[in-house]
Amino acid sequence: PSREATRCVMRLRYNISTTDYDPFNTFSDSDGDEVLKNNPQLDILGNGQTLKLAINTAQFGRTFQDRSHVYTVLPRTAAMAGKTLYNLNVRGKRGNAEQTYPATEYDFVPDRLKVRKDDLLHIQWTGSNSHDNNNDGAAGQGAAGTDRHNMLEMEAFGKSIPFLLTETKFWGDVTSLTDPKATSQDIAIGLATSGFFCAKNTTHVCGAKDTLTQKTTKIDDELDNAPASYFGHVLQFKKPSSMFYMCSRNNAFSNRSQKGALWVTDDEV
Repeated sequence: PSREATRCVMRLRYNISTTDYDPFNTFSDSDGDEVLKNNPQLDILGNGQTLKLAINTAQFGRTFQDRSHVYTVLPRTAAMAGKTLYNLNVRGKRGNAEQTYPATEYDFVPDRLKVRKDDLLHIQWTGSNSHDNNNDGAAGQGAAGTDRHNMLEMEAFGKSIPFLLTETKFWGDVTSLTDPKATSQDIAIGLATSGFFCAKNTTHVCGAKDTLTQKTTKIDDELDNAPASYFGHVLQFKKPSSMFYMCSRNNAFSNRSQKGALWVTDDEV
């Protein structure tokens, strides 16, 4: 690796092909060569009576999905060297279970994570302001066509109401390696608002105009004016601890659950 920030492109394709022709040496200019015919009739019995095969040549070499993603790989800082770094992210898309199939509804991933005290954890997520479910429906909270996420500590996995900022316990057990000046409250505020308020007060990363104490714009109660994607923090743990957490916008009881659990332990994982 170059140890420098590097922009990367990942392309994912779901292809399905047959071996009835040479897939590596047959191209679109072979269309008139009759490599294969639609619904051919074969004289299997040799007596002129044919059996028809269900063949659609338009589908014999086909790309069903083609997705491209652009992302940046960042170098580790000196404080991260030699440590196991876990990624806590989100998955899924807007909609209910039927609308998102064969994908999934919103969820944290992994939604149950156990790490060692000396490990590191990067909490981050990505989203979109132009979600299109191809007229299949897009049930959910907030403005149509948008993804939003946040992370709020709660008492237990069975709960659906999070702690207030003054009630949180877990954030006092962590520090941020990507924003070393950030306090426990700064970290909690950033994750609770998806970076709309990046901290309570100015830090190395958070400018005064985006802090809770100085930003004059109010946050939308369904996060519509918050960033769709959030870099978050790479966290270092002070001691063994645990946290249950939820997303205030997408955790809609009996419709969808966006919750997670994190255990920090001295034991091997």
